[in-house]
Amino acid sequence: MDYSKYNKAEAIPEAASMIETFRAIGYNLEAAIADIIDNSISARAKNIYISRIWRGGQSVITIKDDGEGMNSNEIIQAMRPGAQNPLSDRSETDLGRFGLGLKTASFSQCRKLSVLSKRKDEIPAFWSWDLDYVAQSDKWELLQWIPEEFANELDSLPSGTLVVWSDLDRVLPTQTAETDDSAKRKFSDTLDKVKNHIAMTFHRFIEDKTIKIFWGEHEITAWNPFCPNESKTQEQPTENINSGVKIKGYVLPHKNNFSSEQAYKKAEGINGYPAQQGFYVYRGKRLLLAGDWLGLFRKEEHYKLVRIQIDLPNKLDTEWQIDIKKSKAYPPAVCREQLESYTKSVRAVGSEIYRHRGKILKQRAGQNFQPLWLEKKKDNKWSFVVNREHLMIQDLKSLAKEKPEQAIEKLLKFLEEAIPTKTIYINEAQDEEMQKTPFSDIDITLIKEVLLLMYNNQIAQGKTPAQAKALLKIQEPFNNYEDLIDELK
Repeated sequence: MDYSKYNKAEAIPEAASMIETFRAIGYNLEAAIADIIDNSISARAKNIYISRIWRGGQSVITIKDDGEGMNSNEIIQAMRPGAQNPLSDRSETDLGRFGLGLKTASFSQCRKLSVLSKRKDEIPAFWSWDLDYVAQSDKWELLQWIPEEFANELDSLPSGTLVVWSDLDRVLPTQTAETDDSAKRKFSDTLDKVKNHIAMTFHRFIEDKTIKIFWGEHEITAWNPFCPNESKTQEQPTENINSGVKIKGYVLPHKNNFSSEQAYKKAEGINGYPAQQGFYVYRGKRLLLAGDWLGLFRKEEHYKLVRIQIDLPNKLDTEWQIDIKKSKAYPPAVCREQLESYTKSVRAVGSEIYRHRGKILKQRAGQNFQPLWLEKKKDNKWSFVVNREHLMIQDLKSLAKEKPEQAIEKLLKFLEEAIPTKTIYINEAQDEEMQKTPFSDIDITLIKEVLLLMYNNQIAQGKTPAQAKALLKIQEPFNNYEDLIDELK
């Protein structure tokens, strides 16, 4: 197309309107702070410090690092929306993509974003976005301003960057009083979620000792979703799929096999076992998405111990549809079949661990394990029957000769306690085979014999034939056999 022959007109977006649009992208506080930490890691920081200063509606959050830092022109470029073309080639360790993270993450939480930075052997520089000024001027203009209390914050470091969020209107109402204890607790609880999110999102960096992240004065400990230090965690083989994507499955131990109650509770994670199952998608060791089946499977109770690690190179951002917030991913069609096949095998292992409560059923003394209930499959339908060869059944038969009532009561009690509810639930949820309809393949003669026995007993107790039949018709499962009841004589 020959563009030279066409008239042109600039269509520069209005600053005030565009920045308000940036604010609506949908970051939560956890994702916003994680985006700032990404910039620190890309700047080769070794230590990152997150601080919160409570002042009611004038509270402040800061993120400081000892990375390479920036000079004045570099700060301006970094604070320019769309500073990086998402289609450009990037180093494997670059955690950014759109050139929007610093701005959109910050604008989603506060009205004033200030950046103070310095390179080694250079003087510090600072610039700020003030959304009140932008709303007033409607210009894409930075202010060379920073809250005075932070002007010397980097003096003790050879290089580094400080990000200051003030006027936290999306975190706290600006009119909140500093003495409002309820608001202070809520603010603290919200930031505790941020701490847990950081421990999970950057756990591989922390474990590799690539970086240290400090929450106030305390170093954040990594939270690894795969529990590699638990001896009963079942690691599955790593598999390579399309374009350098790697996948590795983990099945966590059953609660009974964790090293301690504390370890089991810690492994539960931010949202609990059922919610934490699924894929954990990483790009450059940074966790993008945690506990999501990516539309391939449903979250179900019997897979709650299954967690699968996916490692993506950052060149696949477009194919996997990584969003600006780095919180969504969608596997391309070319990966889905292999991803589904691998995941089904891992989920099968997880289902067995859940089904048997972590127990490994072994042959002992040359004999097979004897369950009280047996799973039976016939004509693609499943059901459960009592194992009549079970030692307890045999012994209760002997007891029944001398004490029938006691034997029956003991049998019923054990049957009630040992109903295989977990396996029934799994079979129903998987919907792979249909449950057999009760009495669908039983000899009708047996039903007639029991009905006649019950009918005669009711007549012997003084009931009329009509009364006896009416009573039988409300007894499960005989309520399904009214025609046989009507035939009784």
